[in-house]
Amino acid sequence: MPTLKSFAILSGAALMLAACGSADDASSEASADTVEMPADSALAPIGDGPVADPSASATDAADVPEPTATEAADAAANVAAAAAAAAEEPAE
Repeated sequence: MPTLKSFAILSGAALMLAACGSADDASSEASADTVEMPADSALAPIGDGPVADPSASATDAADVPEPTATEAADAAANVAAAAAAAAEEPAE
């Protein structure tokens, strides 16, 4: 008997919630004009010329000389040796 009473209360609550809903918006379909409007505004024409950024400057970079071929090879060998050593270490 208690299960029948709780079932009746729950079904009554479900019917009340269903009756409160509105179906006015469901009949109107989404059109392409309203869906794609924000995308069209984002694709506004852009000028052909580059835009200057006053906060960026190439003078901030340090003058670092390019490494020679032997220096680059030595650095690559060191990195490869370190990677091999790390691969041989047991996992914790």
